[in-house]
Amino acid sequence: MNHGSGWHTPVSAGHPAAPLLSSAAVRERCRVVTARVEAGLSPFFTWHPDQLLPCAEYVAQTIRLNYPDLDVPYHSRWRHFEAGGRDRWGVLAGTHGLDGDRLARARVAVDLVIPSVLLDAGAGAEWRYRDVAGGMELGRSEGLGVASLALFAGGALSADPACPLRCDAAALQRLTPEVLAAAFQVRPDNPLVGLEGRSALLQRLGAVMEATPAVFGTPARAGNLVDYLLAHAIDGKIAASFVLATLLRALGPVWPGRVVLQGVPLGDCWAHPALEDGLLPFHKLTQWLTYSLLEPLETAGLTITGLDDLTGLPEYRNGGLLLDFGLIRPRDERFWRHAWTVDAPAIVEWRALTVTGLDRLATAVRELLGLDSATFPLARVLEGGTWSAGRRIAAQRRPGGAPPVTLVSDGTVF
Repeated sequence: MNHGSGWHTPVSAGHPAAPLLSSAAVRERCRVVTARVEAGLSPFFTWHPDQLLPCAEYVAQTIRLNYPDLDVPYHSRWRHFEAGGRDRWGVLAGTHGLDGDRLARARVAVDLVIPSVLLDAGAGAEWRYRDVAGGMELGRSEGLGVASLALFAGGALSADPACPLRCDAAALQRLTPEVLAAAFQVRPDNPLVGLEGRSALLQRLGAVMEATPAVFGTPARAGNLVDYLLAHAIDGKIAASFVLATLLRALGPVWPGRVVLQGVPLGDCWAHPALEDGLLPFHKLTQWLTYSLLEPLETAGLTITGLDDLTGLPEYRNGGLLLDFGLIRPRDERFWRHAWTVDAPAIVEWRALTVTGLDRLATAVRELLGLDSATFPLARVLEGGTWSAGRRIAAQRRPGGAPPVTLVSDGTVF
């Protein structure tokens, strides 16, 4: 890798950041925080295990409503591209002649999904995207997904006008907030939370890709990640934890204003007093990206192993589900009325409880459905699943389906 740009510090096995850049660290450290809450030692929350079964029953019911045959796909960005029952990605790939070339299709899929996931932080309740071809109006994650697909299909992320379906470092670094605003239909009466932050994130993605030729090639292209992972596969298999570790090291410098440990940016990692070193990683968007890479990598012929090494995603739908069911309860009623920043200790703790709670819910949900983890990994529980149940109960409890927590977002975490 090229480290001369100042974007990267090598992460050797002995570097103090290395243990934090894994899903195992997320799960282990979240359990430490949860144990503290269960012991009654938290100033922020109490844990109520009697609510686990009612919550699991609601999730199982939601899965049966959404997928009566229990054939649940992975939780990933690809579901948002299918909003309203339209296979937009399939149409786009077919139009551009990708159906006969699995490797080319996989590269283009990765070109699409990496920037799309980075654009997936909460849009805010007011924003909507008008999908003219589909004759529908979409908000939140579905709207962001379809808007990002349109941005990509229009060639805005390609450095080669003759090949619009690419995500090139050079084009990303030239992307302006104005281009993003136009593609996402942002107007004074249709505001999008964190527009500047999203634009800056994609520009930084371009710079980081350019500084990482070992993963993204020269000239740097997001889809070249497929070739990197193919080269590191063993007998056509690659571990989900390896995919995540690759992304955490390669994309760590993308995230602005975060904790840096001896030159290594830790990304979605925050302070919490329950940990000896005070550091609690979540890597939510990077894990969401890993989940979203499963289908393109399978298209490229890879088998992904160890799916349940990844954790549940600590965002406002999954975390909101636990709050709405009273599995976790704030000690102070003012929690519900406060506008929280993402680094607030109470929010960091809520996210930790969400990770642990999702593991426990997954076990209970599988028992209710008569399935095991091999056939119904966490990636399916989330999709079927906890994320959908979180949205469903939010819609039942609050006008517009807002989450139970008010968050101040910069467009890069939630």
